[in-house]
Amino acid sequence: MTATDRSIELINVAAQAAADKLAHDIIAYDVSDVLSITDAFLLASAPSDRQVKSIVDEIEEKLLKELGAKPVRREGDRDARWILLDYVDIVVHVQHSEERVFYALERLWKDCPEIELPEDAKQTKGKAEEHAKLRAAQAEDDVDGDLF
Repeated sequence: MTATDRSIELINVAAQAAADKLAHDIIAYDVSDVLSITDAFLLASAPSDRQVKSIVDEIEEKLLKELGAKPVRREGDRDARWILLDYVDIVVHVQHSEERVFYALERLWKDCPEIELPEDAKQTKGKAEEHAKLRAAQAEDDVDGDLF
């Protein structure tokens, strides 16, 4: 069994919306063979709680506007460290970068086929690592600056 055309359409619009809000490491998996409750997962992350919320809001807005889709459930809003949008056909996970590393959902679903995403979404791979290196370098510069 593979993800339906509707699921793929939802995934692509959600992935583009996440990319538009500068999400990191966007990836989607066809989980239809291993889960009966949904066809696909979309994973994305961001380096701040505010950006996580912004990405989720954009995904929700675009899916409603372009495809008339509303989530049946939205969880994790209070802390905005990991927000889940359940559209039945797909489930969207937007995580703070730290939670993404800690929970490593990719490791759980790595045996499932990846879903082809829009080019903007593909270009986000590796952005979390780039951002972490940049922040580390800035922190090092701040420490060096304090010593003199």
